[in-house]
Amino acid sequence: MSRELPQGLDPAAFDAFHDDPAAWRPAMDDLLRAQGWSGDWQPAGEGTVLVALLGNAQVLKLYPPFLRDHWAFEQGLMPRLHGRLSLPTPRLLASGEEQGWPWTRMSLLPGRLLEEVWAGYDEDLRERLLRRIGQLMREVHALPVGEQAQLALPWPEFLAARRAGVLARQQRTGLPAHCLAELPAYLDGPIPAGPDVLLTGEYAPMNLLVDDAGQLCGMFDFGDGLVGPAAYDWLGPLTFLGAGRPARVRALFEGLGLRTAPDPDALMRLFLLHRYSCLRIQLRDVPDWQHEADLGALARRLFGAG
Repeated sequence: MSRELPQGLDPAAFDAFHDDPAAWRPAMDDLLRAQGWSGDWQPAGEGTVLVALLGNAQVLKLYPPFLRDHWAFEQGLMPRLHGRLSLPTPRLLASGEEQGWPWTRMSLLPGRLLEEVWAGYDEDLRERLLRRIGQLMREVHALPVGEQAQLALPWPEFLAARRAGVLARQQRTGLPAHCLAELPAYLDGPIPAGPDVLLTGEYAPMNLLVDDAGQLCGMFDFGDGLVGPAAYDWLGPLTFLGAGRPARVRALFEGLGLRTAPDPDALMRLFLLHRYSCLRIQLRDVPDWQHEADLGALARRLFGAG
């Protein structure tokens, strides 16, 4: 079997390659052997890059060439976060390039994915976790941006690109027809603004770790981060975890230290423009969201704090 990594993959071809670990195991074996790794490793199934779990202490991520910007942003952000927050984040151990594919090796954090246990938590614990997530975001957003801004597309350019493709994306991902019809006019309104901060692009249950007591104990995966207004980071926990429950929404806003609730319509516009906006996935725990009368009504349901 060839040990060469394929070249010229587009995202669809990479997804097929990613989902066939037997196809990329030989190349990963060679890469790890060159780094002196002689132990066992296992592929991690989810994610947007190739991930090898090296025992119980390390992770190696191998990025396709078209995600080089994600690799650069993550390896720049990890040292900025590690040891500077009230919970652990991965420590950057090494990075390099293999056949044009960038890679990063980092420490593996203990804990369970919040995604795996959220459904079993009561409302009190859920609200406490959302309050804690808000506090964590405040810590990250208070850090200096520095040269990390050079590793991210400038916010106005990012936003312009999102606007240019928003209708096609929302059609492709299944936004209801009555919402699609009002989308262009709706997006003409204001979106959240503010000073540039470090955006991890995460704070979603797939990237947060909890311990046996249900307390946050780690956060990882910063490749799709950006530099821009803080509200962009609010959308993950508000949709995946808030799920249109006003008490949960209030808890997150309290953790963020907000004195007044943000405009739901402004947040909804930013949500529709998000890099990974896909309402049928992000609103999976919001019953019958597709049947709200219009985007404004959906905005009030999702982001209204009651």
